[in-house]
Amino acid sequence: MQKTYMHKPADVKREWHLMDAQDQVLGRFATQVAEKLIGKHKKEFTPHVDGGDYVVVINAVEIAVTGNKRTDKKYYRHSGFPGGLKVRTFDELQQKFPEKIIELAVKNMLPKNKHQDERMTRLKVYAGSEHKHQSQLTAKDKGAK
Repeated sequence: MQKTYMHKPADVKREWHLMDAQDQVLGRFATQVAEKLIGKHKKEFTPHVDGGDYVVVINAVEIAVTGNKRTDKKYYRHSGFPGGLKVRTFDELQQKFPEKIIELAVKNMLPKNKHQDERMTRLKVYAGSEHKHQSQLTAKDKGAK
């Protein structure tokens, strides 16, 4: 009789993936990144073990959105004080902090559990095509996917 395989935390092998955000639609791209961070693309995926990989995202400033989201999409944050609501549109945030857009989209697609913060630390987002993780990438990932 065949038994169900349960992946153990000691057996986790993390890989590095380079993903190019140029001309990619934000939501679809964020789901691909989240899948790699969670580890669902691996055959030994186990829900309670964090077996995800490292993801390096380049060209965050080139991310695309559909429809009128460029002007209508709003990002909210609050200082915690009365009247402390800060609102920015997609365009304003992309000009000032292009990495933040992808980080927020990916974070909202991750499960809300104890692994979320750990997975987010494995996400590295860069506005341009230059990054400092060239030595970690394998030969197949030297060219962006």
